[in-house]
Amino acid sequence: MKNVHVSRHPLVMDKIARLRDRRTSVADFRRLMGELTMFLSHDALLNAKVKRSKVRTPVGVADALRLAHDIVFVAILRAGLGMVDGLVKMYPEGRLAHIGIYRDEETLKPVKYYVRLPENVADSLVVIADPMLATGGSAVEAVEIMKSRGAKNICFICMIASKEGIKRLAAAHPEMPIYVGTVDERLNSDGYIVPGLGDAGDRMFGTA
Repeated sequence: MKNVHVSRHPLVMDKIARLRDRRTSVADFRRLMGELTMFLSHDALLNAKVKRSKVRTPVGVADALRLAHDIVFVAILRAGLGMVDGLVKMYPEGRLAHIGIYRDEETLKPVKYYVRLPENVADSLVVIADPMLATGGSAVEAVEIMKSRGAKNICFICMIASKEGIKRLAAAHPEMPIYVGTVDERLNSDGYIVPGLGDAGDRMFGTA
């Protein structure tokens, strides 16, 4: 799948290993999520368009490149909130959006319950973030929501994905780049990634 990019960075692998560890504290889990998100968003932001500019330095004028559009970070609630810190550290000027989607425990289908977006995202680079890409249902729904609001330049980042989730998201939105920390083999009967890291939201908020 040409649109799927799996990280091979040693620090990404190390941080994922620490996140997986059931002994990792809530505080360390939150910190690691933010740090890992910065690495993933670095690759995603390579899609940002630039324009030529001039900058006056203390000793002259330099040719420079500036962003040619704004950036919108979309967190899929609730676990996606753990990635916001890393996203904002990468680009503090980015606008923030939230999409609330939960997975029905019986059908494993996505259920939308909240959408709050900035106005006019048609010309923005939209980065959708969710730590886990399991069945892919929530991710597919989030992308469709952003497209329905006019977004054209969208990418998706996640920390751990299942093969099934990647296949489903890539098939539904083949033009969209997907940036993944690592890929796990399978889902269990409850739709959780195995070996994964458990429920990212529970571990981040201390509600496990």
